[in-house]
Amino acid sequence: MAGEQLSGQTLDHSFAEQPEKYFDLTALGEAMVEFNQTQSDSTQHLQGFGGDTCNTVIAAARAGARTAYLTRLGADAHGQLLRNLWATEQVNSDAVDTVAQAPTGIYFVSHGQLGHAFSYQRAGSAATTMTPAWLAGKPAEIIRHSRWLHLSGISLAISPQACDTSFAAMKLARTSNTLVSFDSNLRLKLWSLDQASTAIDQAIGLCDLFLPSLEDMITLSALTDPDSIVDWSHAHGARLVVLKLGAQGALVSDSSRRERVPGHAVRTVDATGAGDCFCGNLLARLAMGDDLFVATRYANCAASLAVQGWGAVTSLPTAPAVYAAMGHSTL
Repeated sequence: MAGEQLSGQTLDHSFAEQPEKYFDLTALGEAMVEFNQTQSDSTQHLQGFGGDTCNTVIAAARAGARTAYLTRLGADAHGQLLRNLWATEQVNSDAVDTVAQAPTGIYFVSHGQLGHAFSYQRAGSAATTMTPAWLAGKPAEIIRHSRWLHLSGISLAISPQACDTSFAAMKLARTSNTLVSFDSNLRLKLWSLDQASTAIDQAIGLCDLFLPSLEDMITLSALTDPDSIVDWSHAHGARLVVLKLGAQGALVSDSSRRERVPGHAVRTVDATGAGDCFCGNLLARLAMGDDLFVATRYANCAASLAVQGWGAVTSLPTAPAVYAAMGHSTL
């Protein structure tokens, strides 16, 4: 896998053309502490970490990318756990702010016959207090020095001011030679479908790479055919689209070429954060110079490894594990 690259670079700004970019990937959103039920009939919970964009940036770091995270945390034990995590994972958190009057968000994961379900305690969390004025300080400098900025529908949904901050970040990236990726991550417990559709439409038009899931897009577009959904995404402004199809893999399009990347047959233990793992590994490989289609194959394999363990972060694979699963050398 290492060094494999298809002809026809799909990105406007290659790794070599951005010598001023210190970070490969910076993500903005809400990081949370996770309590994951270890069995469907158990009262035992494994303490871990989550938050979609946080998962994404850690996945990218484990793939070998230079990463940073932008958010606000409470002045509490959960916030300190997250800072310790980022230090361990070598994710830069210099611009992460502490808010004394608001808590760090937490959530619980339960498992049953229909899959996993989430229960959140995030109302009024520190991350919901992010504002464009906060962004204009150190966070803006990190965005300017990043190859990619990654956000999600949850980054937009947690509060009106967080939504404003997310759009300000995307617009800053557009003027700073920083590419923007956006994961739909539709959560209708956070806002109405009308609100989500309006904001996500705007975000698609501001991103270079759109990373939706099939489930989200059926709701947002009222379409069910993957090719029609990719067409819809391009029509709404996305230049590059990778439609995540879960166990069926992904449908990849760079506007001129389209390819179906098949999934991997594995025994799923916990799918929490699998899409985030996919996004992080994809962005890491793009930053390292891979073609979009090659990067998607790598990310698809990484996600198939992640679902075989418990927790959103604990099960995220390292690059050597992905290479081994693909049958490639790391050299």
